Amino acid sequence: MANTYTQCYIHLVFSPKNRAATIGKQWKNELEKYISAIITNNGHKLLAIGTMPDHIHIFIGYNVNQLIPNLVAEIKTSTNHWINTKKLTLQKFDWQRGYGAFSHSPSQIDGVVQYILSQEQHHQKQNFREEYLRILNKNGVDFDENYIFDFFE
Repeated sequence: MANTYTQCYIHLVFSPKNRAATIGKQWKNELEKYISAIITNNGHKLLAIGTMPDHIHIFIGYNVNQLIPNLVAEIKTSTNHWINTKKLTLQKFDWQRGYGAFSHSPSQIDGVVQYILSQEQHHQKQNFREEYLRILNKNGVDFDENYIFDFFE
């Protein structure tokens, strides 16, 4: 539609099934490149991606012409197939159901990018469960702990 302008920044967070630490350090960069291509091919702009063994953060300039659930489904489905075809894990790989999606203002971009790129240092002090609950609370998201990611400590 002519004269329609949007500017949205979305921080996505999701985890392998059962929050298992199955994302290998030796292939996480390849995974990030693969996800980058999916994001770009769908008209979004990748701002940062940070992969840990048990979860991933993706920060994008969001193209409002695609629904967030559809983008996440495409990322998960495509990467499941890619990981399993390449036999990168001992068991069948699958992402856990659900995800977090958080919007940010332009003034927050640099902070969110730095946060995502410093995941390894961050997780020396805080585990993913604590981090995710903090993000939900910081963003004012009402949630029932029975329906967030399965966390096995």
